[in-house]
Amino acid sequence: MRPSKRKPDELRRVSIERAVSLHAEGSCLIKFGNTHVNCTASVEERMPPWLKGQGRGWVTAEYGMLPRATNERTRREATVGHPSGRTQEIQRLIGRALRAVVDLPKLGERQISIDCDVIQADGGTRTAAITGAWVALHDCFKWMQARDMIKEGVLRDHVAAVSCGLYRGTPVLDLDYAEDSSADADANFVMTGSGGIVEVQGTAETVPFSQEGFDQLMALAKKGIAELVQLQKLTVA
Repeated sequence: MRPSKRKPDELRRVSIERAVSLHAEGSCLIKFGNTHVNCTASVEERMPPWLKGQGRGWVTAEYGMLPRATNERTRREATVGHPSGRTQEIQRLIGRALRAVVDLPKLGERQISIDCDVIQADGGTRTAAITGAWVALHDCFKWMQARDMIKEGVLRDHVAAVSCGLYRGTPVLDLDYAEDSSADADANFVMTGSGGIVEVQGTAETVPFSQEGFDQLMALAKKGIAELVQLQKLTVA
């Protein structure tokens, strides 16, 4: 039995609320159970220096956790003076996931900056951030289309993410913290709405897991991401 009483192939309750920011061009609050992430998308005319003059845009991301997003207070990374290695890794993952479904030349020479701020953490913050960031990006592009800044077709597909793991010998979908902290293996899957694989991050926590075990996790991830993509579609319809 899972700590949350969910079935092995059952997601946590997921909800997405759009337009939660007064000022951002696109925004949403996404909840994966007790993991809550605020996502915003901002249009910026500035470009990374190494991309200037190339006739294409860029999508980048920043990620952070509020001090009391977890059981104990953590210091703001701004007070430390630099982002942690974990933070850098996650924000690069979010950026890669979104760029995989954006036609960058059609965006023009401008940058979309995605901010994912974890309000409350209970496992799966990066997967919730990616799934919510797509909604914020979608609404940002709609804002730009309404002002003739871009044409349709910049956003080529959906992208969503989910975690899977081996918990007490059983493959399970969408780990919360109680499962993630004691799983035999865990993995994060990022996939497009059409089923393309963007990225897979997998780790054996105790002993190496088999190809069969990985295939079971992949099957769970495909099911979960299909459900998340359907929720994205309903949200932006």
